Amino acid sequence: MRRLPEEFREALAGLRRARHRQEITLDEIPAPGRLAPFAVALAADVRDPAQPDASELATGRFILLHDPAGSPVWQGTFRVVTYIRASLEADVGNDPMVGAVAWTWLVEALENQSARYSEAGGTATRVLSESFGGLGSRPDTIDIELRASWTPAGPDTTEHLEAWADMVSAFAGLPPVPDGVTPLPRIRRN
Repeated sequence: MRRLPEEFREALAGLRRARHRQEITLDEIPAPGRLAPFAVALAADVRDPAQPDASELATGRFILLHDPAGSPVWQGTFRVVTYIRASLEADVGNDPMVGAVAWTWLVEALENQSARYSEAGGTATRVLSESFGGLGSRPDTIDIELRASWTPAGPDTTEHLEAWADMVSAFAGLPPVPDGVTPLPRIRRN
């Protein structure tokens, strides 16, 4: 087994220090092997704690790549690559500004966590699913997907993972929670 570079070990320690809301479940998953010499990947599911058996409110992936030699595309030695997906209500999903709002959530989350970064880019996609034939009774759904990446300013990744957890929470429709405040469980009315 090859030895991990000190900078990557520091980045992994930063990920372990990161805090996130109780509604988010984070699990390490296999990282892509061809994008960089070193990588770690996390999967997140956001569920309503009052309804743990209900489907997730949002889901996502956070991948941290590290190439000690650096990358001219990244303009650094680290790169964060993310994916977030959530279902939307029809009135929100049909709004032509929803993609711009998704991108704003990313930028604001990074700024709110003081995560220093550069070279950010990404796409926001609305996915309309219509069912036909034997599945015709299923309601139409609209999902928003954000695929984005950015270059952290250094190996401290704590703020980057915390910002990403904030983004996943925003996609799930959870209101922001200031430090020291414990949110009340969501109440769903039928």
